[in-house]
Amino acid sequence: MSRIGKKPVALPKGVTATVEGKTVKVKGPKGELKVSLVDEVDAKVDEHGVTVTPKEGVERGRQMWGLSRTLVNNLVVGVTQGFTQKLEISGVGYRAAVQGKNLQLQLGFSHDVQYPIPAGISIVCEKPTSIAVSGIDKQLVGQVAAEIRSYRPPEPYKGKGVKYAEEYILRKEGKKK
Repeated sequence: MSRIGKKPVALPKGVTATVEGKTVKVKGPKGELKVSLVDEVDAKVDEHGVTVTPKEGVERGRQMWGLSRTLVNNLVVGVTQGFTQKLEISGVGYRAAVQGKNLQLQLGFSHDVQYPIPAGISIVCEKPTSIAVSGIDKQLVGQVAAEIRSYRPPEPYKGKGVKYAEEYILRKEGKKK
């Protein structure tokens, strides 16, 4: 039995959810999101919130039960609070700035990297060496943060590059004479 799947997803004040076939739509103060669930699970809205249940006799339904409940919960959290991923840049001369609808990154290449900011995502640079990616879709926020990090991942010798704020870089010792 899935411990996560058993719990219904509570709907806070100002949030409404509807289930149409296999699609769950959630509307809240920050916007509207939807997710399509697999055929092996059912979702329904009741007084406790959104309840996800697996179909009887289908093994994949029990496997996807907790995942489906978590996807619905991410929709509710996204339309109420939103998600934020912080990135840090370390290295001499490495910096970032938002210019219009682009994120300009100076990462030690011969050219600046221009990253177009997708719709539904806001990027803020509090300092030239810190980037905050935020939005209501958890998957999209994580994807954008991963794409920015992929331009110059942190290297293990000096730690230069773009890393997640909570990430720890395992350092290596350099060459010895």
